Amino acid sequence: MLITSVLQNLLFCIPKAAVLHGKSVGFASQESRFRNSKAQLSLFDRIIFTIQSLFLYIHL
Repeated sequence: MLITSVLQNLLFCIPKAAVLHGKSVGFASQESRFRNSKAQLSLFDRIIFTIQSLFLYIHL
């Protein structure tokens, strides 16, 4: 009975660890893409607001 329990734990834990590692890698890459797009969005906003303020200054 003990041997069966140990084998079941081994057969379950190894694939479980591999699956969980794959999930954490997926979340890490998702987080990285989110941070990159967030940084690009803030840069884009600064460019747009700078251009708008230049047009307002020129037209006044």
